[in-house]
Amino acid sequence: MLFFQSEESLNQWLIAQKASRGATLSIPQVWELSQRWYQDRMSPQYRGRTIQQAQNIFTELGLTSEFWQAV
Repeated sequence: MLFFQSEESLNQWLIAQKASRGATLSIPQVWELSQRWYQDRMSPQYRGRTIQQAQNIFTELGLTSEFWQAV
């Protein structure tokens, strides 16, 4: 995971590294994903998520590109 100050900074890094762009999230998106992903991790009843449960979280957050396809 890499953090960039702006789209311009990201694009400059991609050019310098000769890398292709992957999935990108805004800080609010990262926050919302982390809230949903980790909300119950400390619960003694936590048993992990199924692939479908993970996919549901991604879909609910609008993360629907190929990168986010868990199945």
